[in-house]
Amino acid sequence: MKSTSNQPFDSEPIPVEAVLFDVGGTLIEPWPSVGHIYADVAKESGWKDVDSEKLNQQFSAAWKSKTDFHYSPEHWKELVIKTFEGMVPLEACLELFPKLYERFEDPRVWKIHEDVLPALDELASRGFRLGIVSNWDTRLKPLLNQLKLGGFFELVTVSCDIGFTKPSPVIFEHTISKLGLPANRLLHVGDQGDEDLEGANAAGLHSLLIQRKSPTTSRSIQHLTELSRRITEAWSQ
Repeated sequence: MKSTSNQPFDSEPIPVEAVLFDVGGTLIEPWPSVGHIYADVAKESGWKDVDSEKLNQQFSAAWKSKTDFHYSPEHWKELVIKTFEGMVPLEACLELFPKLYERFEDPRVWKIHEDVLPALDELASRGFRLGIVSNWDTRLKPLLNQLKLGGFFELVTVSCDIGFTKPSPVIFEHTISKLGLPANRLLHVGDQGDEDLEGANAAGLHSLLIQRKSPTTSRSIQHLTELSRRITEAWSQ
């Protein structure tokens, strides 16, 4: 297969029957940003001077430094406290947390990436089974339905239901079992090298990394619409 502007690396077609997707950063992202959403909720509660860009920076640092994060309300609360550190008192953070938790249930604060619907439509039309494997909480399935994405997916595997988060092979093995396919007939696509790329590979799945800014390896794609030409039907092999 020759390289194109959107596919800068040579690659062999991947024979699969089902394509699994991560959600955050892969299909959707907070809009206009986590910091803007946090700032809006804080301002609604009287904290007018919080800076959205500083909130973005502190959220990013808190997210990168998190360990043993299980996407529980308590863990999200700890993340909120770290994000507002030095900007809002602890007591106010505790008051803001339920409002923030609820705000992220609202589909209006999420943006579907432009390449998502065309890619899902194409894969579905070719007969591929589609699924989700995501580190998330109980808010995910209702959110996907409100965003009108849920209907694309035969199976939605969420870490809060399984008790294990990616890159643990358990969450992938659960999905394999539910689909009733061999692991090497599945492709997982996500935006995190450790959780999605290596996690899926450790469980025996194929994997690709979505890097919309700039793909770096033959295991990366820049647009989800590239998937249709990167994969071939395993049932025709």
